[in-house]
Amino acid sequence: MARIIAVANQKGGVGKTTTAVNLAAALAAAKRRVLLIDLDPQGNATMASGVDKRVAKPNGCEVLLDEAPLHKAIVTTEAHYDLLPGNGDLTAAELKLMDAIARESRLKEQLAKVDDKYDTILIDCPPTLHLLTLNALTAAHGLLIPVQCEYFALEGLSSLLDTVKAVRQRLNPNLEIEGLLRTMYDVRNNLGNEVSAQLTQHFGDKVLRSIIPRNVRLAEAPSHGQPIHLYDRSSRGAIAYIGLAGEIIRRERGMAAGQAHDALPVPLHDDSDSEAAYDAADIHQE
Repeated sequence: MARIIAVANQKGGVGKTTTAVNLAAALAAAKRRVLLIDLDPQGNATMASGVDKRVAKPNGCEVLLDEAPLHKAIVTTEAHYDLLPGNGDLTAAELKLMDAIARESRLKEQLAKVDDKYDTILIDCPPTLHLLTLNALTAAHGLLIPVQCEYFALEGLSSLLDTVKAVRQRLNPNLEIEGLLRTMYDVRNNLGNEVSAQLTQHFGDKVLRSIIPRNVRLAEAPSHGQPIHLYDRSSRGAIAYIGLAGEIIRRERGMAAGQAHDALPVPLHDDSDSEAAYDAADIHQE
């Protein structure tokens, strides 16, 4: 059964799409079967994966409207993860679904058809809390929230968490916070350090150990239609996403072990540095 993770933050420019694409590539490098869903009408995750959003047909729009089967719309990328492309057609799909029955569950229904084919399904959400994002949260098991380590970092988080609470109550009681991911981090910047400390103070162990630094190569990669894992594997950005993939994998292993022994859920913080290094090295060598 695939673990479905929505990557969302209603605040734009926080590294949401960068995280979805590069985490998908890093997990695929670890021999995970990965599907990335571009649910953002901007189609940036599609383009960053090396797929032309202008000619991608069928795409997420047709799948949500049940006009095309999901397996017909999925394409395999150079980085060895599968992609459900998205483009501006998703805006039309959102409008057409406004009056549809069970409109928030359309994506969940489609993903149930391929659940056994993947280990991880990542959903790149638009920077809004409208119907497309609600579809992602209804389908997801976990929510990964990229947070930029700059001023106003906490802006919008309260609204997102309120939405998560409402989704749990009405649509998806199993939805949990996968973690808050600090992005665009510069250790030389005092403000970045202050924001990081604020996040830890407010959210505790929901803040992931992995940190994504500001990195020029990471910013360049999408213009070449490649994840950082292919564009510059030795860059700080690539190494950071390898570490994030390792942390996600360890969390999944911990959850599976906890379920097997009827234990409490494993916290997002793991004090086993040796295991973290081992997982990251495994991914890097693939």
